[in-house]
Amino acid sequence: MFVLTVFVKVIGAYGVGKVVASGNPEFEKDDYVIGIISWGEYSISQGFMLRFSGLTAYAGFFEICKPKKGEKVFVSAASGSVKLLKEKFGFDGAFNYKEETDLDSTLEKYFPDGIDIYFDNVGGVMLEAAISNMNSYGRVALCGVISEYTDVGKRATSNMLNVVYKRIMIQGFLGGDYMHLFPEFVSTTVDHLRAGKMLVLEDISIGLESVPSAFVGLFRGYNVGKKIVRVSNDSEDC
Repeated sequence: MFVLTVFVKVIGAYGVGKVVASGNPEFEKDDYVIGIISWGEYSISQGFMLRFSGLTAYAGFFEICKPKKGEKVFVSAASGSVKLLKEKFGFDGAFNYKEETDLDSTLEKYFPDGIDIYFDNVGGVMLEAAISNMNSYGRVALCGVISEYTDVGKRATSNMLNVVYKRIMIQGFLGGDYMHLFPEFVSTTVDHLRAGKMLVLEDISIGLESVPSAFVGLFRGYNVGKKIVRVSNDSEDC
């Protein structure tokens, strides 16, 4: 006789939820929470994982890149159409890297005076092109390497000598490293949203069954804005 034991681990992701019951004094029934929850209609949390995903961008940009007035900033994988990024979100320029055959030349066209700050979500050839076009003492915040997540032939950036000659600072980081900035981040973000200085764009799929296609779509660039899956029928007012 054999006994089969199956251990199931629920996949987690950033999400929005409504508290249905709580033993934590910081959260009450019917509160809305945001943070790392499960891909499911119900989640169990100890409370300490309930945080806001935008903290990663906030900390990476202000703590690592330390922008100065007048500096040129390049962000890769800023999801959205080129027209949308320029006309609604106020970018000075935008391009679809999948339609470009020579990234070095493309960045040179958009940044004739060079790049001071690069917030990297892609890695690979995009990182190489950015380094080639960066100014001396430029800063690179490595937030992700989406081009390499499924690449079995991972490789190091080939032009690292440019990093030495240009004295470029490159730093990888995780949002969790900067949890002490969470209150500051929330206060600043909420103020900007209320004042209309920040815009929110969401790309929503409906139903738990849509999670696989939504997840794959992230890697293929299908989403325009923040990808969200509404998994519960009770979440219309979230």
